[in-house]
Amino acid sequence: MCALPLKDLADTTRRTFRARVSGDPTGAPDWVRDIARVGEGPGWFDPEGVVWRVHGDLATLVGGVGALLGQGAHPLALAGVLRHSAYQDDPWKRLAGTARWLVVSTFGSAELAERESARVRGMHTRVRGTDPQGRAYAASDPALLRWVHLAFTDAFLAAQEAVGRDLTGRFGRRWPDTYVSEWRRSAEALGARDLPSTEAELAEAIAAYAPVLEPVPDHLLAFLSAPPGLGRAEQLFYSGLSGAAALLVSPTIAPLAGVPGRAARGPRERARLARTRLQLRAFGVALGSYSPSEESARYRLGGPLPGWVTDEDDDLPGLVAASGA
Repeated sequence: MCALPLKDLADTTRRTFRARVSGDPTGAPDWVRDIARVGEGPGWFDPEGVVWRVHGDLATLVGGVGALLGQGAHPLALAGVLRHSAYQDDPWKRLAGTARWLVVSTFGSAELAERESARVRGMHTRVRGTDPQGRAYAASDPALLRWVHLAFTDAFLAAQEAVGRDLTGRFGRRWPDTYVSEWRRSAEALGARDLPSTEAELAEAIAAYAPVLEPVPDHLLAFLSAPPGLGRAEQLFYSGLSGAAALLVSPTIAPLAGVPGRAARGPRERARLARTRLQLRAFGVALGSYSPSEESARYRLGGPLPGWVTDEDDDLPGLVAASGA
């Protein structure tokens, strides 16, 4: 008697979440569909490799919060967000924009990933100005792009290691180095330079930014602790993510964000992370094995039709025939 209500709950959860992160009520906006339709081949990253596995894991939800804390610690990176983004008024639009670049770069064909990088580079040329102290910033500045990449990579790697699925059995103990090295390609396509290729180099690069970093403003901390527009169940779920992210931030950034960071690993912190791991596993059951983006990519490579396909997607059967699937 309870099977149907549980299925309905899972379906509702899946639809609501995918609509949130994609910015589209179907959970599959045009850029997700383009992952299936545009280009051929595996793209920039191996479909069975580390980057696909890290970015296909729900630990990215925790990593995303940590990455925003890191971005907020750099005053010029923050100035660009505050002046040229409506994240406070429409945080989910901002989230969808970031998700687009991440998933297209990861799962798209080389043709689509290059097209997406060109789109983002074009946007960056319009993001420039001065912060309240009169310091100039430009989103296209390689040094600023480098910081955003470092904070992003560090946060996603720390989240995968702490609350994601263990990748050691599949890729060996050095998989974090592989992730850092391979994911550089996405940032280099945007104009970043001098990027680390190992986990140790990543930590050193972040620490070297300490002289230019500043405390994360209270308004951003308040926003990241409780984004507007969430229902009660969503607020409870999000609190688990943000609580874990506070324990995974780099030791260089943690004092500036007023959070414990990953240097804190007592019994309470380990229990907090264990709860988040269980939370993500349960959520993963509701969402299914693959995101719509990864479904699209696997379809492009000859896999089954994505779950988002409807009768209106009449161009997709041709791809199946062409792939021999």
